[in-house]
Amino acid sequence: MDRVTSNILRALLEKGVRIPLPQGVYVAPEVDPDRISGKGVVIHPGCRISGANTLIMDNCELGTQGPATVVNCQLGRNVRLASGYFEESCFLDGASMGPGAHVREYCLLEEWARGAHTVGIKHTILFPFVTLGSLINFCDCLMAGGTDEKNHSEVGSSYIHFNYTPNQDKATASLIGDVPRGVMLNQPPIFLGGQGGLVGPVRITYGVVVAAGTIVRKDLLEENTVLLGHPSITRKVSHRFGVFSNIKRIIELNSMYIGNLIALRAWYSDVRRQFASATSMGEALLKAGIDKIERAVSERIRRLGQVAERMEESIEVYSASASGKAAQRLIARKREFQKNWPVIKSVFEECLDSPERNSHYETFLNGIEQAAKAMGGDYVSCIRALTREQSEEGTMWLQGIVDNVMNRVWEALPSFGVK
Repeated sequence: MDRVTSNILRALLEKGVRIPLPQGVYVAPEVDPDRISGKGVVIHPGCRISGANTLIMDNCELGTQGPATVVNCQLGRNVRLASGYFEESCFLDGASMGPGAHVREYCLLEEWARGAHTVGIKHTILFPFVTLGSLINFCDCLMAGGTDEKNHSEVGSSYIHFNYTPNQDKATASLIGDVPRGVMLNQPPIFLGGQGGLVGPVRITYGVVVAAGTIVRKDLLEENTVLLGHPSITRKVSHRFGVFSNIKRIIELNSMYIGNLIALRAWYSDVRRQFASATSMGEALLKAGIDKIERAVSERIRRLGQVAERMEESIEVYSASASGKAAQRLIARKREFQKNWPVIKSVFEECLDSPERNSHYETFLNGIEQAAKAMGGDYVSCIRALTREQSEEGTMWLQGIVDNVMNRVWEALPSFGVK
């Protein structure tokens, strides 16, 4: 153990961090001991902690079921990371991951969101109480739904979000629930049965149940329905790499996902900020959550931009095998998308910097301020205590942000004929 690591460990022990076997723990030189709480924090043998932006708040426990590597992560109070690898992600109060987790960059797990053993996620956002079973690969998703620890959205074990296409693109983020309603913590849960999967990008609304063993290939937008499994697909269809025959759907679902992220960014800036503890750690945790959302927006813009760059190649491939009016219309749309991509990109960036604030904004914010004072600053309790009318005001404000993004995107693409 080098002298710098030894000094950091000594500083952590002196402030109250419990480290049963200090010689079995590595803390990198850049880690700031002042960003690790001394109250109730336990770091078990085999843990490795690095990154100048690492933050560990009260009553967190690392490595309860094996070695845990934590790289530039921010942990709120009462977070539990059993074992695995955790990088550039943010865990709000009470979030937890079981053994063998692989949490890669820019994930955001809100209050009491959790995963069982051997869960892999990246660029994933889980709203409060959302639960992932075991043996899951769930990258590039946002999932909401449910009201508390007993009534929550859940993904069954052995589930996959298929986020890479035969066209070799990742413009495939799926929206399971949404932001405008999901943040209110008053929606029915969504259940994705085990040994199934989503072929991204898809949208699923609240109250939907997907039966075990089912692959979701289309949007599920009718609430309180069950999608039952179906026989394996056996028919053959022609396929040419790079055609992108569903370009309208790609643009629509990716823009909607980005619009929801922009709404979530506004929620963190204008609502969650009122519940951040007035301490350097509380402010750092809020900043980390906002950072993860902004990184998610950048990732989705980058992925959609990569598709736009491939439109000329796609036109060449498509033209060789198609003819007629429908073909010409699709070719014209692809050219328009490629030509106007800089405009669309600027729409996303401008909306992120200055989100829509409609007439519902002030009404909702006034109600939130009163509720925050009455509930003593507890975020989850306050949101759940909102009246139906107050929640609807907030939803209409956030939906206005999403609608503004979508309207401006389609204005830049008139040949698609979307009003």
